[in-house]
Amino acid sequence: MAAQNEATTLSINNLGEEVIRRSANFQPSVWDYGFVQSLGSEYSEIEEYAEEVERMKGEVKRLINSKEMDSLSKLELIDCVRRLGLGYHFEEEIEKAMSAIYDEKAKFGWGFEDLNSSSLGFRLLRQHKFLVCQDVFERFTDDKGSFGVPSNEDGVKGLLSLYEASFHALEGEMILDNAKAFSSTCLMNVKKDINMSPSLARKVDHALDMPIHWRPNRLEARWFINAYEGERDRNPILLKLAKLDYNMVQSIHKKEVSELARWWVDLGVNNLAFARDRLMEHYLWNALVVFEPQFGACREMTTKIICLVTAMDDVYDVFGTLEELEILTDFVDRWDISEIGRLPPAIRTCYLAMYDISNDINQWTIKERGFSVIPYIHKMWADQTKALLKEAKWYHARHKPRLQEYLKTSVTSIGGLLMMLCCYLLTTNKITKEALDFISEYPSIMFCSTAVVRLNNDLATSSDEMERGDNYKSIQCYMNESAACEEAARQHVKGLVWEMWKNMNRDVCKSYPITGPFLNACLNLARAAQCFYQYGDGHGVPGGKTKNHLIIEITEGAYNPYQRGGHRRLQSRGSGRNREPPTPEIERTLKLGIFPILANEAMTPVPPLDWGHRRPPLTGITGAL
Repeated sequence: MAAQNEATTLSINNLGEEVIRRSANFQPSVWDYGFVQSLGSEYSEIEEYAEEVERMKGEVKRLINSKEMDSLSKLELIDCVRRLGLGYHFEEEIEKAMSAIYDEKAKFGWGFEDLNSSSLGFRLLRQHKFLVCQDVFERFTDDKGSFGVPSNEDGVKGLLSLYEASFHALEGEMILDNAKAFSSTCLMNVKKDINMSPSLARKVDHALDMPIHWRPNRLEARWFINAYEGERDRNPILLKLAKLDYNMVQSIHKKEVSELARWWVDLGVNNLAFARDRLMEHYLWNALVVFEPQFGACREMTTKIICLVTAMDDVYDVFGTLEELEILTDFVDRWDISEIGRLPPAIRTCYLAMYDISNDINQWTIKERGFSVIPYIHKMWADQTKALLKEAKWYHARHKPRLQEYLKTSVTSIGGLLMMLCCYLLTTNKITKEALDFISEYPSIMFCSTAVVRLNNDLATSSDEMERGDNYKSIQCYMNESAACEEAARQHVKGLVWEMWKNMNRDVCKSYPITGPFLNACLNLARAAQCFYQYGDGHGVPGGKTKNHLIIEITEGAYNPYQRGGHRRLQSRGSGRNREPPTPEIERTLKLGIFPILANEAMTPVPPLDWGHRRPPLTGITGAL
């Protein structure tokens, strides 16, 4: 450890004594909270489009429910709807359509004509919890189990689709493991050998940057809206609906984050010198986990929880003495504030804020769901602070844990388990004791999701944290116990991330005593982690890619679908009173629209494609486990 590089500061404890404390020298927030609070005043008058949105949704439902559309065309439509961020409007219709496609193919065989359509069908069915057998890809391999190198654009499209499908693999599926390794390498080389269209080249680059399955849907929607607009066979109603919906949801998110900024400034935790001030990043985490407009209470209160998770993490990692941390852990374990004067003011502020927001959530669940949940929230906080205390003791003892010992503690300490509990409490229509008891045991899907957060955090932050003398992270734990070099240890940790994803791919298909978006939220938490830590510490170090994601998610709307060329945005930069008035042409466009075809003509489906020769039913096909 590089303990000699630690920064320290002097502080006064609750007895008035000077105490030497560590300092992590965290960077300040890059966001002006005055600006963030003003975002609420930019709320667009977009409700005027609600009637047309409902009409367009009806058109899309009609298409998804169509009996005339062949299965492959319907799969392409559903994939497009999902990637445009519109899936939450059509869950019932999509599930019904996917079930019908699965039943049809399980009965008559999986006679897909090419690798592209086979991979698309496989990916979407697995995405919708149908565990289709990996053997569907055997017909595309040679005697040695190898896939062919593409020689033209159609071949690249098939390879790209295979690549995306391979990320839905389960443990032990060697065909998919080989497909992932082959397609990844081949796609990196293919641009040099094949003259691709700019559109396909962008799709390849986008996929290699991160696969669809690992991308937060909200960020993917913003990218895909732009990509879809350039497609020759785009559906104008889908494109228009996607732009309107993106802006409508964004307007809600802007209002929420502006109100959270007021709470954060009033709370004063952002002024604590030792703690990371990351309100905007915390909101982005939650908006990526649950973005749908009806779950505003979840985003609001879980953002507050994660703000306090980070503050408490900094108390244990940086600020508190071991004696203070033991007192704090005891208070949390007893859920007691009667002797809070024993803590220094800064720690007292964090603990009281944690205590208050937890009780606020409990009051909400009592009022909205008729269920008191404080024992479950208390247990999660107690488990987390005990894990944080254990890590603090490791630091003071210079203990070097083995990797499994480290993961058992650090997955609990990072806060994802508490976040998932709050997500369940604030999104389900009915809270049950059975579900809460199940969640309190930290089932595999919760553990694996949070482990993805922890492992990606370690990959992005361990070098900086070791430099300032912090505990060993997963990379150093593996190096210490295996004598591996750092690069080999990093590859091992990346392999663990892939194992966690495989486990989640199976876990999400199981039956649980849980209603609501909880299972998908677990996947989205892992997706958010892939996004935050892909190019460094997107949580601890402000700016960079995370700031770009926040700009896209919070401040930059999709282009106005009513303006030809798409150059005017629905949300302007100015505040309400300073907003530039629209020109007469823009006013006419906003009132009448410039796509008369949309009001009078139905969409033209993608031309049907031949399924090719039917194959006999696969014995390995199973339904949801």
